[in-house]
Amino acid sequence: MEIPIIKIGNSKGLRLAKNLLERYQIKDKVELILQEDQIIIRPASDIRQGWDKAFQEMRENQDDSLLIPDIFEDELPEEWT
Repeated sequence: MEIPIIKIGNSKGLRLAKNLLERYQIKDKVELILQEDQIIIRPASDIRQGWDKAFQEMRENQDDSLLIPDIFEDELPEEWT
């Protein structure tokens, strides 16, 4: 598919057809992947997508313990109040 580069203020951009946006579920943001001789445009995914399920599984497996303590040995809790 070939589409024109259009002027947008002092910049230039691409205009994607509505059917492409709907087909690939592109909302407000896209992810650009730069490779040797090509640019790949794909829908931006939620960075934290799936975290809630992963945290729930960790809790069920009792694997949700802290890796570092909330309070270090050289600090006093009163310092935070």
